[in-house]
Amino acid sequence: MKHKFAAQLYTLRNEISKDFPGVLRELKKMGWKAVQIDGLHDYSAEEIAEVLKETGLKTAGMHISLDRMNDELESVLKEADLFGTTDFFCHYLEENRQNVDGYLKAKQDLLEVAKKVAPRGFRVGYHNHDFEFKTKIDGQFALDYILEEQEGLSLYPEVDTYWVKMAGIDPLSYIKKFPNRIPILHLKDMTNDERKYFAEVGTGSIDFEPILSWGEQNGVEFYAVEQDFCPGNPLDSLELSLTNLIKMSEKVNA
Repeated sequence: MKHKFAAQLYTLRNEISKDFPGVLRELKKMGWKAVQIDGLHDYSAEEIAEVLKETGLKTAGMHISLDRMNDELESVLKEADLFGTTDFFCHYLEENRQNVDGYLKAKQDLLEVAKKVAPRGFRVGYHNHDFEFKTKIDGQFALDYILEEQEGLSLYPEVDTYWVKMAGIDPLSYIKKFPNRIPILHLKDMTNDERKYFAEVGTGSIDFEPILSWGEQNGVEFYAVEQDFCPGNPLDSLELSLTNLIKMSEKVNA
């Protein structure tokens, strides 16, 4: 399972803006097998692809804005080809889109993108926060509406464990709604105190062993670790998360 652990690069956005290639090399030394791309920070896709090839790091999908999918789709697909991935996810909807009309439009836009790229072997998905659980459409959470099949086509869920828990829902129970539909799962922990803040995986309130076990039985290809904010050096936080995940994976595989 260790080869499925990927570092979501939003965690290292400040470090990457200064030295993207150096950060990738450091992650490889740390023991990560893959990364998830979250912006290029003024580096060229070709340059980053070369470093990925040099280090042997796999790409566990890309986070892409809905606007880029709509307006720059061919560039997105070129980047995906360069990075050797078939997956890209809408990673965030701006506040003015976090409403019924916004979710209706987002789903239609994403399905249109999926129609264009699915025949070419690409998969389009949606990464959640907690706000998709604050709006209901046709009696269901906005996230469930977005992920519901329509005209024989559906988007791939990239469920984020922290944000599901922040919405007051058990992450394991929620992912069980999508057997064999989650190629990439976001692992993010929550502190045990009243702050309910971001924490290194394995140090907080989420029980990840049954989540990993479910993932192994339901086709999860990568587990992307993201920590939006870290108490110190983000590289130290990612190292602790990886250490804890490797221990958990050994128990799950035992």
